[in-house]
Amino acid sequence: MHFPALPTILLLTFALRGGANAAASEDKKTPPAEPCTVASSATGSFYDLRSLAILPHTDDKKKTKGAKTDDWHVRGWDYQDGKANFTLNICAPVVDPIESAVGISNDRVKNISAYYTVGSKNYSIGQQSSNLTIRGRRLVLQYTGGSPCGRARNGRAIKDEEEEDDDKDKKGSRRKSTLISFHCDKDPLATQAIPTFVGTDPDECSYHFEVLSAAACVTAEPAKQTVGPGAVFAIIGAIAIIVYFLGGVFYQRNVAHARGWRQLPNYSMWAGIGSFVKDMFIIATSSCAHLLPSRRGYSALSISANGNSNGRGRHRNEDENRLIDQLDEEWDD
Repeated sequence: MHFPALPTILLLTFALRGGANAAASEDKKTPPAEPCTVASSATGSFYDLRSLAILPHTDDKKKTKGAKTDDWHVRGWDYQDGKANFTLNICAPVVDPIESAVGISNDRVKNISAYYTVGSKNYSIGQQSSNLTIRGRRLVLQYTGGSPCGRARNGRAIKDEEEEDDDKDKKGSRRKSTLISFHCDKDPLATQAIPTFVGTDPDECSYHFEVLSAAACVTAEPAKQTVGPGAVFAIIGAIAIIVYFLGGVFYQRNVAHARGWRQLPNYSMWAGIGSFVKDMFIIATSSCAHLLPSRRGYSALSISANGNSNGRGRHRNEDENRLIDQLDEEWDD
């Protein structure tokens, strides 16, 4: 008798199929990249600037010792004759709220990430953004959509389509923007980033800053969990089933010299499952039968309650006794 391998093959196929489906479902749940982080597929470099983002402090959060809680303040040097200094945040709006900014609607003021103040007026130089970009070996972050600035040198007005609802010059205007480039600080004693204002273009529309920080150094990208716990469990279970069946069949065939269905590991256990279920069913039904009233008592109560047909009250005649005895013998059998 040859061993039919079809059941084993089917079991292994279903197990592997289940593991693959679980892994595929977990892959669909892979979270997207975190904001203020970027990875280069070409060089494999990874940058994470989330530590430079200053977030508003709330009462339910404990302050970390030595952590920066206010915005980054940068000296403007000779810009606006030294009367203008800059306030900015990295990948987040400024923490210190400002009430208004030139050319920015009230609902967009809260998203300003960089600005400067001249006199009593605030000038936005960019709205919040967390999209880092790698250009060659340079890591940059750009803010756009700031306050209106001068016309282009060629006389052509450049409109910002995203800012149509804001106050803007009827003749058309450009918007101030900010470009921040980050440099790796390899000084082990450096504790905080150092932002520096580099300059602006002649039209005062584009502002350039540099930030020296250890956070701008290349780091190893965190391992992405492409397989979730459910898929791992399914794969382990599939491997266990494979080892169990193949190892058991190999042992039974080559060591125990079994053939046919007896090649299955623990064949006697699997074959005895039917008998075990049958015995448990008999035990269960027997237990239920003992809970029922006996046939003799039921018959006696019935006749006592109804009486007999010949008017003798509670006394039974010989035919009734014979019939009851016969029913009791059949019940006992």
